[in-house]
Amino acid sequence: MNTRRLTMTLALAAAACLPLAAHAQADKATTSALEGYFDFADANSGTIMAEQLAAEDYKKLFVLDVRDAGQFAKDHIPGAMNIEWRQVFAQRAKLPKDKTILVYCNTSSFAGQVAMALRMDGYENVRLLHGGYNEWKASGGMQASSRAGKKD
Repeated sequence: MNTRRLTMTLALAAAACLPLAAHAQADKATTSALEGYFDFADANSGTIMAEQLAAEDYKKLFVLDVRDAGQFAKDHIPGAMNIEWRQVFAQRAKLPKDKTILVYCNTSSFAGQVAMALRMDGYENVRLLHGGYNEWKASGGMQASSRAGKKD
């Protein structure tokens, strides 16, 4: 009886450890992907400031607004496509792989997460709009590059 109870206890303990082993493997894969990303990432390669973009440059970009639909409806960068940040990865098939994607939200926090996820998924030409929509608007929007360096 004691041997049977001990065998059952050990079998249950072993079964309970199986999910932990699978979780540890997932963590190793995630860690490896993140290490590769940060080893590769250049400190400034993924961001761009509004002042660096001339109005005509926006036509060369796929502009992705990751704010919610209500904010997008109120105002957005002309020509932008709206996919709420939590949905971008699920809808990434809508995004071009052959064009630079400029991602923004209000401040760059959610857009930064989107940009990193897309880069890790193989989208090499992803740029984050530094400071997001708020800074873009404050710096002059589409005319930010022509206003850069000028005093009001």
